[in-house]
Amino acid sequence: MFLRSFAIQGSWNYRTLIGGGFAFALLPALRAIYRGDPEGRDAAVRRHVHIFNSHPYLVGVALGAVSELEAERTDPETIERFKIAVRGALGSLGDALVWAGWRPASALLGLVLVFAGAPWWLGPLVFLLVYNAGHLALRAWGFRIGFRHGRRVGEVLRRANLAHVQRDIARAGALLLGMCLPLLLGNGAAGAIRWPWLAAGVIAATLGLRSGNAARTPIVTAMAVALIAALAYGWLT
Repeated sequence: MFLRSFAIQGSWNYRTLIGGGFAFALLPALRAIYRGDPEGRDAAVRRHVHIFNSHPYLVGVALGAVSELEAERTDPETIERFKIAVRGALGSLGDALVWAGWRPASALLGLVLVFAGAPWWLGPLVFLLVYNAGHLALRAWGFRIGFRHGRRVGEVLRRANLAHVQRDIARAGALLLGMCLPLLLGNGAAGAIRWPWLAAGVIAATLGLRSGNAARTPIVTAMAVALIAALAYGWLT
């Protein structure tokens, strides 16, 4: 099921979204649960090809929980209500955690390394390693809590406080983004980083961490002014 979940979007369509992929990923569990009952297995597969949606990295939560409900021979109506209840939450949570948080933060980490003077190939390599380490860990965690807690996964997700994790990742991404321009202006990619630009990056990061969004506009304005001045006076040449 874990391996099949990587292809869960392979049959995505506007009618059932990832419903076909969900049934495909769930099939190994259904074969084990309905061993000796091919009609029951086929009926279960037909139930699960209906509309379903989730973030692909968190779909293991639903797959694990649904497989437990099927093993307990829970009535199909209850299983369908459970799927309806979790699909929106898993989609929005995954979008905020991965697409808006982990992926850009991983990419910015690679850029910071390159701008700081690391070899060009180290940036893409670090991005791929960091991003995939996080996304594989999230997939495995989702399956584990789905299998372990079944229909109670909602309580587990609330206790996990993933929204707080997402905020921390967003702050780390903002800090890395703030470091990129000073490092680039300091010619880090071409040689040694000039200490005024490194100091500017540290100051901007500190203000951002302490003041949050309140410091965003003045910091961005100051960085834009610095960039214009650098271009005007030829500091980047």
